Amino acid sequence: MSIISAAEFIKDRFYFVTFKTEEKPKSNTLTHYFSIDEDLVYESFFCDFGPLNLAMLYHYCCKVNKKLKSTALLKKRIMHYTSCNKQKRVNAAFLAASYAILYLDYTPKKAYDVLRVNNFEPFIEFRDASLGVPYNISLMDCLSAVKKAHDLGFFDFENFDFLEYEHYERVENGDLNWIVPNKFIGFCGPHNKSKIDNGYPLHSPETYFSYFRRHNVTTIIRLNKKVYDANKFINAGFDHKDLYFIDGSTPSDRILRQFIEICEKTDGAVAVHCKAGLGRTGSLIGCYIMKHYKFTARETVAWIRLCRPGSIIGHQQEWLESKQEQMWRAGEEHRRTKRLEGPIKHTVGIYSFNNKTPEEFRQVSLSDNVSGISKKVDTMKLNDREENVAETEENGEGLTQGDRLNRIKAQRRQTRSFATVLNNDRKLFQSRVVTILEPSSVLKAGKILNSRVKAPTTSGTKVVAKSS
Repeated sequence: MSIISAAEFIKDRFYFVTFKTEEKPKSNTLTHYFSIDEDLVYESFFCDFGPLNLAMLYHYCCKVNKKLKSTALLKKRIMHYTSCNKQKRVNAAFLAASYAILYLDYTPKKAYDVLRVNNFEPFIEFRDASLGVPYNISLMDCLSAVKKAHDLGFFDFENFDFLEYEHYERVENGDLNWIVPNKFIGFCGPHNKSKIDNGYPLHSPETYFSYFRRHNVTTIIRLNKKVYDANKFINAGFDHKDLYFIDGSTPSDRILRQFIEICEKTDGAVAVHCKAGLGRTGSLIGCYIMKHYKFTARETVAWIRLCRPGSIIGHQQEWLESKQEQMWRAGEEHRRTKRLEGPIKHTVGIYSFNNKTPEEFRQVSLSDNVSGISKKVDTMKLNDREENVAETEENGEGLTQGDRLNRIKAQRRQTRSFATVLNNDRKLFQSRVVTILEPSSVLKAGKILNSRVKAPTTSGTKVVAKSS
């Protein structure tokens, strides 16, 4: 088979290869081939196609580590292959290079340079979730974001609850994602009542109370116009702030300053939403990340999209880049005032198992899903007209950016029956119990190749192919 490129990450052991055709190579006595192109699939909004999210990166790392420690493959070269499809190829390259950064002590530059050796086809850049002029981030931006986030303790695959990520990212379960440990959640804007609107589940503030309390969320920041009564959060013990600006736009300096001040004065975590929880939400959280962790603007965009795909859209990226130097200067001044030598490194990353009891695992897999759905069955009204608190979020063009993004989420959502929910979530609960009761079996993955290779915590759950 004709090869476009071949990258060697572990000498005589682990490779990333691009073939010119879609034909699948056959493994033999010397070489084992595998591909993730049809198993880990990005769900696009418009013309965006990646990067693949953090849970998918976790699954990939588990897969590679399992192959490297397999007794049946000990004497074989492991070949991760992809085709000449440009979008699938750059996503696959991102996974392979990120693995090298996380487990083989590669720098982003070294990993990228290895990908470029004998490479006859440049990697395309990732773009934003829009139909207009593309705003791009490069493969190198994504690799640098992975490295910086990992070094600062934003995530740790040896302590990573992928089930929690995959559960709550679904629109029917809240459509929320952690972005900074113990500090920021981005989520879709709540509505006054839980209901189904044109196939899209809308959640009331009450839907989030239990999860927010368990994770020390103390403040809610709303960036879109009112479609729910803020007193629902306030009466439940949360602080609630409104910092409205038009959907698809960028915030004023006053709003940016207020946002940063609120978040810095808040001891607990902050849950931020606009309409879809992508554009405005990602833009403001991004400024905080640049100030306090000194990410570049493009590293910031890359990291937030790894956590919450589709975030920061169109000229919002350009605005974020224009704020980079200002945020860096503000960060340096903040650290001088606080006598900090550098950005704070987190000891516990997002989606950590730490401080979770078996009861909390049960709540995640059963109560938050099944009981929540049971409650909604009694209150849902199709096209409910009783939301008198709602205000239109006009920009003079009918549907807003957030409306369009939410519609796409609704269209790609797979409807599951109540019985399927019960069955699947019992399996999630069983998987969690195994993880809690048998940690020693998980830690054995550390013995893969040599002391330089570290392994993430694995579970018995298989990677499920996702449709695009």
